[in-house]
Amino acid sequence: MVEITRAADLIEVGADGGGWVAPLGTASPGDPEVQPEDPYLPIGALSEDGLVQGFDEDSQSHTPWGYTSPIRTSITQSLRTFSITAWETGRVVVQSLQYRKDIADLAPVSGLTTFAETASPLPDRRVFWFVVLDGEIDRGFYVPEGEITERSDVTHKQDEVAGFQWTITAYPDAAGNTVYHADRVPETPAYTGS
Repeated sequence: MVEITRAADLIEVGADGGGWVAPLGTASPGDPEVQPEDPYLPIGALSEDGLVQGFDEDSQSHTPWGYTSPIRTSITQSLRTFSITAWETGRVVVQSLQYRKDIADLAPVSGLTTFAETASPLPDRRVFWFVVLDGEIDRGFYVPEGEITERSDVTHKQDEVAGFQWTITAYPDAAGNTVYHADRVPETPAYTGS
């Protein structure tokens, strides 16, 4: 008797997961079930909104003279982003990402960390690793060259957790790839229809 994977086994609910960051050139951890090691640093607790995987594409349709429908469409822009809200705003690596500072520049002196924000920030590209976990489904997203390109306002108030809400843009690496996927999902039966 052939055991058939049920549809429910293939439905993902992003029940858990996390994010890590490392210097440019750091290799992918490879397996979403394995905790990344140094030089990866955990971003820490994320908001209940989890991880948002963004797709932003523009296209140009080509319609020949005398036709009313296009015969070809060209992709003119294809952008991949990831959005998260980091809740552990006191974590040094999180401050480093928020303010585009080297971690060494945020070392406290006598318990006090001081730094200044520049009006002309330099690019701050890093490696990002995101994991989504749900039962037998594990998804890993390796971004070899990512940069925080959007930062939302930070609210400090009594009935709300302060968080750094970011959009990370994935840039192409030397091979022209923006995101590498490492997914573990239940095996589905081979298609035998005609």
